[in-house]
Amino acid sequence: MTFQKITIAATVKAGLSTAWDCYTNPHYITQWNFADDTWHCPTAQNDLKVGGKLRSRMEAKDGSFGFDFEATYETVEKEKKLVYRLDDGREVCTTFETKPEGVEVTTTFDAETQNSLEMQKDGWQAILNNYKKCAEGAKAS
Repeated sequence: MTFQKITIAATVKAGLSTAWDCYTNPHYITQWNFADDTWHCPTAQNDLKVGGKLRSRMEAKDGSFGFDFEATYETVEKEKKLVYRLDDGREVCTTFETKPEGVEVTTTFDAETQNSLEMQKDGWQAILNNYKKCAEGAKAS
């Protein structure tokens, strides 16, 4: 199956190790992995190795809806690149590139077919913006 690709990006004003840690450490993932303040991410697990699983739970704070997110890593290059495949076969690739203004984090993902491309891009970008805010407020690890 061929999927349409969507790309989002954010430049994080933090060091590369902090940017990486905030993106991959479950402690931080639960702080940013949701699109708006009416949602939260109560749990996250991350077995950061090829063949390892990324798991998280996203829920509406009012308890009205929630879903589990699960993927398997295909590529793990520390502080450079992550590629994982979702259970439905879609691929997600995130890269980390140091620039003068900070770490540019770029994610390209295969779109699903149930929601508009714009809605998917906006939702994933909102989550990445939450990540940026979290990483910029984190202490270097």
